[in-house]
Amino acid sequence: MAQGAQVAFGNTQQNSNLPVEVTADNLDVNQADGTAIFTGNVLIGQGEMRLSAPRVLVVYNEDQSRIKRLEATGGVTLVSGEDAAEAQQADYNMDNGVIEMQGDVLLVQGPQALTGDRMFVDTRAGTARVSGRVKTILQPSEN
Repeated sequence: MAQGAQVAFGNTQQNSNLPVEVTADNLDVNQADGTAIFTGNVLIGQGEMRLSAPRVLVVYNEDQSRIKRLEATGGVTLVSGEDAAEAQQADYNMDNGVIEMQGDVLLVQGPQALTGDRMFVDTRAGTARVSGRVKTILQPSEN
């Protein structure tokens, strides 16, 4: 078992400057601290990427003109192309395009599955790095 694994994620590179579409059952906005909390069946879409979770905290930049960070909790699913990942929580930094997923991470790519404690997805490069007791089963190729 490896300590870390670098893998491709999604079939295209993602532009973190694309619009973010959010649907949810509820929305609470706090203009004083520049946050919004979406709860209940939250679905976030940006380009080809989809993120779903029970609760997502949206943190805006200082002048509240754009999203700085998305914090998803309560069991998160991230899908990009044919790839899917699950974790207990995810933090999407919109400035650098990196999503950090933590807690019982499961990455599924076709018939292959990979587990670990933490995964960093670089949406701009289309890559992911899984760390913390990484486990997978490697199938020998059939000739």
